[in-house]
Amino acid sequence: MTKIQNSKHELYEEVIIAGFGGQGIILAGKLLAQTAMEAGKEVTYMPSYGAEVRGGTANCMVVIAAEEIACPVIGKPSSLIVMNKASLEKFAPRLQKGGLLVMNSSLIDTEPQVDDSIRILTVPADEIAVELGNPKAANMVVLGAYLQKRDLLSVDAAAKCLPKTIAKRYHQTLAVNADALQKGAEVARVSAR
Repeated sequence: MTKIQNSKHELYEEVIIAGFGGQGIILAGKLLAQTAMEAGKEVTYMPSYGAEVRGGTANCMVVIAAEEIACPVIGKPSSLIVMNKASLEKFAPRLQKGGLLVMNSSLIDTEPQVDDSIRILTVPADEIAVELGNPKAANMVVLGAYLQKRDLLSVDAAAKCLPKTIAKRYHQTLAVNADALQKGAEVARVSAR
């Protein structure tokens, strides 16, 4: 029997990406939004910074849908990408049942307190980024893992969007960021959870 999808609900993904300032949270959200736009999806992108920026809190909300999006604000995300423990504690209770939690196990050493239906993917993002030669690429590692696990957009498509998303003065980091996306996807492919 073939599953018939209702076109209004074939795609509606709400993602929160969170961490502290300086971890590239806003850039990861921007890349996710750009990739979805290039794929012809409807997108909203809403960044939020703490007052002190570097070291303060940072998060962004990205909604990806097949149809127009009424509101960019996310109450209960279907996916959550967290880079530190404070972000896990703040946002994990809001995850939808059956949602996806991608967490940076380099900085989060506690078991998340979430519903049993939540799929959890732990990624040692900081360690992988250091191995690649750029500690700042941890954001791309977790984004690559998310893209692979959620399977809505491809990691290759995200890599192609990097030049449009990263400021020209940082284009020397394009290759390492593309590698970081691929390494994150590899972690997700071998993950049993």
